[in-house]
Amino acid sequence: MFARLVALIAATLAAVVLLASCTSIDPQVYRKEQPALDLARYFDGALEGHGMVLDRGGQVQRRFVVQIKATWSGDVGTLDEDFTWSDGKKERRVWTLRRAAPDGSRWIGTAADVIGEAQGVVAGNALNWTYTLDLATDSGRYNIAFDDWMFLIDERVMLNRAVMSFYGVRVGEVLISFRKLP
Repeated sequence: MFARLVALIAATLAAVVLLASCTSIDPQVYRKEQPALDLARYFDGALEGHGMVLDRGGQVQRRFVVQIKATWSGDVGTLDEDFTWSDGKKERRVWTLRRAAPDGSRWIGTAADVIGEAQGVVAGNALNWTYTLDLATDSGRYNIAFDDWMFLIDERVMLNRAVMSFYGVRVGEVLISFRKLP
């Protein structure tokens, strides 16, 4: 009887921990952080990013440099991204960003390999993007969910951490440091 009770308590605690790890941080916890992120102002002009992809155990799988040309027409922005990977491969992604709230607190993003629309929330110095990417790999194509966080450090530097999951299971992350070029 005691062993069953211990097993039940352990299973309940494991379920609580699992559910807690699935919850997302509310972007509003960063609303007072400075400098405040103006997405259209930061992603305007030329930017460069250096990043890496880590597997779920934290081992670096690939590294990359991305050159971004960002332009705006009213509340619609285009981020033209050219990636050069550590294995020599090159990729291009073009994001279209649309302001979804007059105060710049909500954004919609689309790209050819994004399924549906990315949803973005800005609060303080932070941006949280959530989206699903149709990711091509050597073993096939996978729909990978991204919980993508960007933090403005100063007027030129932004740090990015994106957690990737497949059917709710964390499979890795992407770390990027962006620098706005003069």
